[in-house]
Amino acid sequence: QVQLLESGGGLVQPGGSLRLSCAASGSRLRDVGWQRQAPGKPRELIAAMNSAGDINYADSVKGRFTLSRDNAKNTAYLQMNSLKPEDTAVYYCHAPGPFYGSIRDFWGQGTQVTVSS
Repeated sequence: QVQLLESGGGLVQPGGSLRLSCAASGSRLRDVGWQRQAPGKPRELIAAMNSAGDINYADSVKGRFTLSRDNAKNTAYLQMNSLKPEDTAVYYCHAPGPFYGSIRDFWGQGTQVTVSS
């Protein structure tokens, strides 16, 4: 099992930057990703990294967001640059269960990101 704790959300102006953190405990962080959910919209996968370090991004964030992992700190990060109002959402760190010996996925509690002037 793995526990995930996000931090780093907040209010930022359009064009600004934020960095979200996802601290893991209970297991070494391997496959990890970020998803987001805006009001009235389905949850959207925006970035995912496998244990080898390969990363995929949604087209909506490609070139602006960067997913990274610090193995020494057992923490994943999402660097978000050139933020737009449409990036406003609750952001969730996600660890797919099968990679952690579980049939269910693991989620953090979510952190709110609001992009507004």
